[in-house]
Amino acid sequence: MPATHFDYERAGVGYATRRVADPRIARQVGAALGDARFVLNVGAGAGSYEPADRRVVAVEPSRTMREQRPAGAAPVVAAVAAALPFADGTFDAAMATLTIHHWPDVERGLRELRRVSRGPVVLLVGDGPAFLEFWLADYFPDLVAREAARHPDIGWVRSILGGTSTVQDVPIAADCTDGFIEAFYGRPELLLDPAVRRSQSAWGHVDAATVDAAMAALEADIACGAWDSRWGRLRHQPSYPGSLRLVIAHPDPETTD
Repeated sequence: MPATHFDYERAGVGYATRRVADPRIARQVGAALGDARFVLNVGAGAGSYEPADRRVVAVEPSRTMREQRPAGAAPVVAAVAAALPFADGTFDAAMATLTIHHWPDVERGLRELRRVSRGPVVLLVGDGPAFLEFWLADYFPDLVAREAARHPDIGWVRSILGGTSTVQDVPIAADCTDGFIEAFYGRPELLLDPAVRRSQSAWGHVDAATVDAAMAALEADIACGAWDSRWGRLRHQPSYPGSLRLVIAHPDPETTD
């Protein structure tokens, strides 16, 4: 996978207010962590999805994102996934939510998560092929294709983590509070807002003129009813299957002795 750098130092301002952890997704992540009491959160950003009922250490390389962490949040270390400054098996579990597609060296980062966790590694990730089905492809096929390609193959991710792993679908609620692109599956008007798009890294990899053209087409279709003619059912759909997946990887027993 090529590196797909997104400048969080510049573009990450405001993430904490627009990317608020959705409680339903948070509960699913929490359940996947099981009885782990000491958890590492890698690529932690402003702290979304960090469990409040456990001891957590966060890792986040971006100063802009670290500075948005709320008072009382878990302690945060300035480091990267590929070089975690912790001894083997330090944590009961390790987690990473909506971040691995940003890592320059995904394989090394995954191996580091496995190394420092004596229990499960829990990843909230995107399934690239599933994202290709999102209606935004009608307006901006290049962006959707590019974003889908950024996400590592889930089967490959599982093979790198090793051990025994499962994959869970993560439904997206109609009123999802986390402002990633698919969260607005039934609220297309909100994607017209540049402030909303600034907290979605996909838009940072395409030129502004192309974005403006795609948004103008979407706005026109919403205004004339063409979007609703094709996709209006989504406005009344309580949840959307989408491309979010939860990977839960447990180590082989012999590696945890």
